[in-house]
Amino acid sequence: MAYGKTLEKAWNELAGLSEKPRFSIHLLSDTYDIDLSGRTILSVSCNVPAKDHVAIILLHYLRQKLTLGALPQKSGEWIDFNQLEGGDAYYPAFKKRTIGHLVKKYGTNPAALFDLSGRLPIKQVNRGDVGVIIQALEGVDILVTMEAADEEFGPGANILFDSSIKSIFCTEDIVVLTEFVIHSL
Repeated sequence: MAYGKTLEKAWNELAGLSEKPRFSIHLLSDTYDIDLSGRTILSVSCNVPAKDHVAIILLHYLRQKLTLGALPQKSGEWIDFNQLEGGDAYYPAFKKRTIGHLVKKYGTNPAALFDLSGRLPIKQVNRGDVGVIIQALEGVDILVTMEAADEEFGPGANILFDSSIKSIFCTEDIVVLTEFVIHSL
């Protein structure tokens, strides 16, 4: 996918929002250094530029943080993808790209999600057969639940978001962020 125009727009939207030229943002277990004047984003752990889709998410996140002065407090209310603006129409693609991937990778052993806690910011919760809250970004949590297969049904999964995410990202950004997170598991 070509992200050039979207990336350029994201950089331009940050112009003038801060006198500070550099920022660090944690995404999962990595830190990204953002240089506004040089228009670069580097992964600290790998010392390589962020891929364009990751850079866009980080820039949109930073823009909201700077525009609002602070990110909204987490509400504690978990919402389904369908509750996002346009979520109903995009749900089949979202399900295939994220939930389908979860079921394919962890369906035979949902508890393997718990093994990720050593390398990713994950907290176990009592939801479904297996439930974890993943801190994607500071203030942005994603709840993943898994249901083990039984005699009647195959394995299942669901992805929920703290409702405050609607004040941080548009639905398209939530899709990209979620896909990045799920494929990092």
